[in-house]
Amino acid sequence: MNRVKKRRTRVVVLFGGQSAEHDVSCTTARHVVEAIDRELFDTLAVGISRDGIWSVVEDPFALESEDEKPTKMSVVGDVVNPWELLVQERSRSSDLVVLPLLHGPMGEDGTVQGLLELLDIAYVGSGVLGSAVSMDKAVAKRLVGEAGIEVPRWLRVHELEDRTADAIAHDIRQSFGFPCFVKPANMGSSVGVSRVASEEELGTALQHALTYDSTVLVEEAINGRELEIAVLGNESPAVFGPGEIIPADVFYSYADKYLDGRSRTAIPADIPHHVAAVTRDLAIRIFRTLGCSGLGRCDFFYEEDTERVLFNEMNTMPGFTPISMYPKLVLASGLTYAELIERLITLAVERHELARRRTDY
Repeated sequence: MNRVKKRRTRVVVLFGGQSAEHDVSCTTARHVVEAIDRELFDTLAVGISRDGIWSVVEDPFALESEDEKPTKMSVVGDVVNPWELLVQERSRSSDLVVLPLLHGPMGEDGTVQGLLELLDIAYVGSGVLGSAVSMDKAVAKRLVGEAGIEVPRWLRVHELEDRTADAIAHDIRQSFGFPCFVKPANMGSSVGVSRVASEEELGTALQHALTYDSTVLVEEAINGRELEIAVLGNESPAVFGPGEIIPADVFYSYADKYLDGRSRTAIPADIPHHVAAVTRDLAIRIFRTLGCSGLGRCDFFYEEDTERVLFNEMNTMPGFTPISMYPKLVLASGLTYAELIERLITLAVERHELARRRTDY
């Protein structure tokens, strides 16, 4: 595999963040910092606390002891000004790359990406537009649907709308009925998601989702299998999978993902070859439709009786621990975890250099 450069590239690993996925990000960062090739990369770990304070963390492994649960993680270290830190890092290294291991709002939604664009710093993952539209499930579903790709039927609810739960329930009955799923439009890791079996449960589910976002997606419940594709690349991405999530819960909930550990994965998914091929093709189309780059995990529902494949969501910074689905799908091809990290940094540099050439008047 081609090395990035002979000299070590400076990599700022951003983690933590202000979203409800803070703990997941901290766990991811620990694995990445531990696995990254130190002969190629000189790393600086920068944690963002839940209240938005940036700190340089000398020892990321001090964040958590073996007997502590993820909820006890904290971001500790020397407090820094984000703008000054990044300007300083850019001035000290012409080979600077930021690896934003941030999930959810204020990190995966284009906000941090915009800061890095202003500072002309290379970073791993999608740009401002791809990050923003992929993060908002309602916007992503609208764009993918308009591209001719099938999506579950859905409704958008905003907290400022003057609509009662009864009125929303009426719209649900008219559109797709119960059961359905209620989820924050801008959130991941199944945070704030509820399966609503009847109208009586709708009000509570809406209130729960609205604690995480001002916009809520109400979506029909698909009786299908959950397939996931890993996408890696820029203009000509490669795809890996599909793999299948076999949840132990009624759906693939946060507890099922990170706390109980009872869900199972199948790589490759045990599905017909032609269905797997369709899913891979759709993942590339969606990746391009949403303006993504670097990496993404594209999630689908597969109905066995009809063989329909429906788009669920695109994650531009998916879970990235060695046991997360995205790395597992790519590693099944023969790459190591360290090589995958190296490849992502290489793609970030390539994308940044291409953008510079396009704007160099």
